[in-house]
Amino acid sequence: MKKCTFQRCLRAVDSMTSAQRHELKATIEHRDKKDLVAEVVSLVGTPTACPHCHNSEIRPWGHAAGLPRFRCRGCKRTFNALTNTPLSGLHHKDRWLFFLEKFSEGESVRKAAWRCGINTKAAFLWRHRFLALPACLKARKESGIVETDETWFLRSYKGQRGDLPRRARKRGGRAAKRGLSREQVPVLVVRDRSGATSDAILPKDNHREIKAVLEPLLARDAVLCSDGGGKGPIAVAAREIGVAHRAVNLNKGIRVLAGVYHIQSANAYHSRLKEWMRRFHGVATKYLDHYLGWRRMIEAFGEHLNSALWLTLSIGHHELQHE
Repeated sequence: MKKCTFQRCLRAVDSMTSAQRHELKATIEHRDKKDLVAEVVSLVGTPTACPHCHNSEIRPWGHAAGLPRFRCRGCKRTFNALTNTPLSGLHHKDRWLFFLEKFSEGESVRKAAWRCGINTKAAFLWRHRFLALPACLKARKESGIVETDETWFLRSYKGQRGDLPRRARKRGGRAAKRGLSREQVPVLVVRDRSGATSDAILPKDNHREIKAVLEPLLARDAVLCSDGGGKGPIAVAAREIGVAHRAVNLNKGIRVLAGVYHIQSANAYHSRLKEWMRRFHGVATKYLDHYLGWRRMIEAFGEHLNSALWLTLSIGHHELQHE
């Protein structure tokens, strides 16, 4: 539209009735929604195979809920690009990118709900749907000097209404006992010098669980660095895997061995993770893996982590460079 034509349209608003202004507002909002849905559709892309039987012979089959549908020539079932993804069935596609604008900032559920015009229950559901696949995106192989250490999170039953094994706490709370205990959940962070990062929630803090995490992850020529002596669970796991191990001893002030072996990168990552997690005032243990994945995405993509990238991560159309 030319500028002069646009100015005439603006002047015409003053002479409109209330009903006409309301109709104009509704038309503009409807147009904006269509544009936002179209942007989501373009980011979601077109499926190349049936999500049910993986047959590549598919054909267009109309539209539904703002997305083009397809039909498989093999199993005869219809689907769209979101079928069998965590975002399948979510409503209000015109608000998804708006919701994801503040996602990297760790915006609270209540603020996100108010900003996007949805209720808090929907905002919470959206948060964990958008985090479901990014939680699985982690380094699959690490090589060279690899640092590993455990960090601990208070076990939380946040959101659970009944059958608690203890009295409910408010806003995170504190453990009843000092130090490490069953009230704490161990998380093993593994990070090599290139920045490739993986983590895992350990059912138990022993060498068997640690070995199960490290064995498929470490290259055979990797040198594993950890805290503690040669009898700790990480050291035992390294011996059973058959990789070289170097142990620093932070309690005795031994922070670096031979000028290169240390766990400063892993500990710095722990510090950033814990500081970032404080804003949530305690995270339910059953969702802890989602928040670990959330932080990994922020670390991996930094300032490039915009709404469009979050959406593609949430439907599995992106992989980490380290994978």
